[in-house]
This record gives sequence, C-alpha cells and structure tokens, in this order.
Amino acid sequence: MADSLLMSLDELVQAVKGTVLYASPASKKGFSSVTIDSRKVVPGSLFVALPGSTQDGHNYIESAFSSGAAVVLMQEDRIQDYKDRAVEGAQKQEATVIAVPNTLHALQQAAKTYLDKFPHLLKIGITGSSGKTTVKELTAAILRQEKQVIMNEGNLNSETGLPLSVFSVRAEHQIGVFEMGMNRQGEIAELAVVLRPHIALITNIGTAHIGILGSKDNIAKEKKAIFSQFNGKELGLIPEYDTYADFLARDVNGQVKWYGPRSTPLFGGGRNLGLDGIELLWGGKTIRIALAGQHNILNALAASALAESAGASKEAVYNGLSSVKPLFGRGEIFKGPITLIRDCYNANPESTIAAIEFCDDLNWSGKRIYVIGSMLELGADSEAEHRRVASVLSHSKADVIFLFGAETECMQEVLRTNAKAKVWHTTDMELLKKELASAVSEGDLVLLKGSRGVALERLTDVVKSQGV
Repeated sequence: MADSLLMSLDELVQAVKGTVLYASPASKKGFSSVTIDSRKVVPGSLFVALPGSTQDGHNYIESAFSSGAAVVLMQEDRIQDYKDRAVEGAQKQEATVIAVPNTLHALQQAAKTYLDKFPHLLKIGITGSSGKTTVKELTAAILRQEKQVIMNEGNLNSETGLPLSVFSVRAEHQIGVFEMGMNRQGEIAELAVVLRPHIALITNIGTAHIGILGSKDNIAKEKKAIFSQFNGKELGLIPEYDTYADFLARDVNGQVKWYGPRSTPLFGGGRNLGLDGIELLWGGKTIRIALAGQHNILNALAASALAESAGASKEAVYNGLSSVKPLFGRGEIFKGPITLIRDCYNANPESTIAAIEFCDDLNWSGKRIYVIGSMLELGADSEAEHRRVASVLSHSKADVIFLFGAETECMQEVLRTNAKAKVWHTTDMELLKKELASAVSEGDLVLLKGSRGVALERLTDVVKSQGV
C-alpha cells in the first residue's frame, strides 16, 4: 500500500488539527483512498464520518473498519456516544481513530493539504448558476488534446464532492478542471480555500438556489467568492453578457478578462442546428458541436476562453469541442419514431425557458408534448418563478403540457387562461406514465424538463416504448 498512499498519518493529523484517540502501528503509514460513504470503503481507506440530518456517518464507523478502513475521522461532539465503539473497531482492525472539531471542515482541510503536494498543477475553477458542468466538460475535452487533465466527475462539485475529487489528483496531471457548486451561503468561499484556483470562471448569475440565498444580488456575491483566494497573480473570467458583469469584475485581486461573443477575437459567429447541435465559426474554421441549444454557444465560448488562458492551441480547441457528447440528462436527444429531449438533470427558470424556446424553434410537423417538472430550491420565489415559466409556456407551440410535482400546480391557472395546449397536472408518477403513454404517437416530439429531485428520466422508457 505504501506506493499508493495519499497522505501519511502525521500529515493528516497536522492538516486537520486532530486528536488521535487510538493509532495502530499498522495504520500509521496513512491512507490510500477517501470516502464519506461506508459502503465505498476499501482496504486502506480514510472514512470521514459526517453528521447529517437524516444519516449520521458515526453510525457506520464499525462497518467502515470491518471493510478495511485504515483511518476514521470522527467529530468531537460525538465522542461521548461513539468513542468506545470506534476505538474497539480500530483495535480489532489495526486501524486509527482521529477526533476533529468538525469532520466536514477536516475533509476540506485534508484536501487542501493534499493539493499542496502538487505545486505545478494548473488549477481551474468554474462556478455559476447554470452551465457549470457543460463548461467543465468542454474545457477538459479541449485541454486533454495536449495535456494530462483531471476533473471532478459528474456533479461532484459540493462541499464534500470537490474535496473528494481533489484526492484523485496524481503526479502526472498537469491541469485540474474543477466545477464548484453550492447549496448554502458561504460554500463557494470554502471551496475556493480548498482549490485556490489559478484561473476561475463564472458562467452566469441566475435564479438557481434563490430560495437559499434570497436574492440575485446575494447569488452574485456567493459566486464571486470563487475569486476570494486570489493574491494578485490569478485570472478571473467574467461573462460580458451578464447583468452582473461589472459587479463581478469589481475589486478582484487579480487580472480580469471578459469572455463572450464580443470579447472573443477568434469568434466569427454561431448558429443553432436544432437537434443536430450547434455550429461555431472560430479562428476561421467551422466547429460542429453535438450539444443542442443556443445557450451552448456561450458555454463553448466560456470553455475556449478557459482553455486558451491555460495555453491550449487552436487545434486543441477545434478537436476538443468537436469531440464532446451530451451528458446524462443534459440536453440528450434520442431520435426515433418519437423524438425525446431529456433535459432533466437540473432545472431553474432560465434553463426551463431555454428548453421550451429550443423546442419551439424546431421545424416540427408532429405534436409537441412538453413535460415540465418542479423547479426546486426556489424558496419564497417558487410560485412567482413557476408562474413566470408558465407565462412563457402559455405562448409556446406545445400541443400537450404535462405538469409534474406540487410546485407546478400554480402554473395551471396561467396556462388554462392563455394556453391553447391541453394541460394536465399530477404528483403521481405512475399516473403520469399512463397519461403520457396514451398521449404520444409516432412523429411526436417530447421534452422532459425538471429538477433532479423529480427524476423525470423515469419517463424515458414510456416514451421510447410507444414508438416501437
């Protein structure tokens, strides 16, 4: 295990300012992987026991040791309840238990210390209300044409996801591309402390998470915290087209550059190819990208700005952008007797309106069936924002509109007053499946758009089976 060690026990204790409750000589070498899920523990793991509102990781310390954990971090306020069992488990498995004031902060501090082992790694951070994952994937695709690149997989961009992703960095990596998301105030600042990006980009300021932060002004302040660890040498990339652009660029302790259609010298225009993606004229060459929707032109410009700032060549931009394919639930298009657009990995008012407008712009002879799920985390603005989307939807080209989730119920009044489409609402997925199955027929276009929490992908097989 020595060759694959991520950190020694001494390094970990120092990083997290921990107190060793028990240390077996066999585990003093350190750990070779990190997890917060006891089911993912393998021999040599560091298991970080996080207290939670529904599940407390401290309940799984014994299970983690049984699976081969070399080290467990537990929280000091849980010592009275869990210390004896934890120490007993460590003794049985010849492992180590360390107590820390806060296990989440300890995970983040350990990740920061681990990242410090790679001073030559160029670190790129990406945040914003929408488009983060797409820009990350596009940027990595470009940079991988010429460099060894590491990025956080999937949507591992949170207070725990980013630190866990950091532990995937290895000596051969030259560039790290990391997406940074948030679910509470102050989270982006915490992640900035862990990553300390050399180049940081903000995609946009929208209403995603407005229920948590209260206003777009607060969202802008939160996202701007990605620049909070700059010391004068770093680069911040700001979207020229965002209404908060001037605010985001103000008082940044580093270099600031704009990106977008007007600020990208090599950009010669772009066009929407409908279901076939988008096309860019960039550096005198035409690039076709298999990502549908006008908004992805802006995402591609963001990625090209990041990649160029990191030293990518024109050829890398051409080849990288051309190679990208849609991710699960993010603008996926399934062509067939019934064409399905599955855009249900996440949803906020801006992205939902964009999806509706994209479908409206298609030249389509069959029925348009739009399935709109709840947009979550909008807080006190939820009803107003759902009504705003309903207003757009009421003037859309939809022939049938299915609304799913408690939050969408308020949309019915707007739609039934103005929309020509048939409108139907439910909170019952099985009922929705039956109604959708009876509504679709060959030649139709079906849009699935909703937040991750309502999991509209469950309708995929219903749609596909009707076209067989």
